Amino acid sequence: METVLVVLILIYSIILHEISHGYVAYKLGDPTAKYEGRLTLNPVSHIDPFGTVLIPFLTFIFSGFIFGWAKPVPYNPNFLKDPKKDSILIAIAGPLTNILIAILFSFFYALSLKFGSLSLFTEVFDYAVRINLVLAFFNLLPFPPLDGSKIMLYFLPIELYAYLETLGLFLVFIFILFYFSSFSVFIENLKNLLLNFWRFG
Repeated sequence: METVLVVLILIYSIILHEISHGYVAYKLGDPTAKYEGRLTLNPVSHIDPFGTVLIPFLTFIFSGFIFGWAKPVPYNPNFLKDPKKDSILIAIAGPLTNILIAILFSFFYALSLKFGSLSLFTEVFDYAVRINLVLAFFNLLPFPPLDGSKIMLYFLPIELYAYLETLGLFLVFIFILFYFSSFSVFIENLKNLLLNFWRFG
C-alpha cells in the first residue's frame, strides 16, 4: 500500500511539474501544450517510456528510491512576447510547483505526527517531500535539457548555449556519477529542515 501511494505521488508530482510548464506558457500566449492535450492530469498523455517507466523501476530496484520524469511539455517561443524572459518563467514553473508540493506534504507530515490516526501515512509524506525536492532542485541544475539551463540561456550567447546542449546529457551523467551523493545529502538536510518547520503544540 505504501509503495503504491509513493508511486502515485511520484507520477502526479512529475505530471504537475510538466502541466505547470504548459500552463504558464499558455498564460504567456503559447497554446502549444493546450492544443497537444498536455494540460491534463491523465497520466497517459505524459508517459515517457524511458523516464516514466524504466528509470523509476531501475532506481527503485537498485537504490530503493524512485526517480523519473514525464514526456516534456512542448512550447513554441515564437508565440511569446519576450522569448528569453518568458522561457525562464516557463522553466521555473515546474521546479516551483514541486517546491510548493513539498511544502504541502511537509504540513501533512506534521499533522500525521500530531494526530495518531494519520501516523500510517507519516513515511509516505516523508517520501513525498523528498521526491518533490529532488524533482525541483535536480531540474534546476544548469545542464540542458534540465529547466535550469533555460536560465543560463538568458545570460549566454545562443552559440555557446547550443554547444552546451550537445554536452547536456553527458554533464547530467557526470553529475549523477560523481556528485549525486552530495546532492542527496543536500536534499536530505533540506527535507529535514522543511519537516521540522511546522510545529504544533
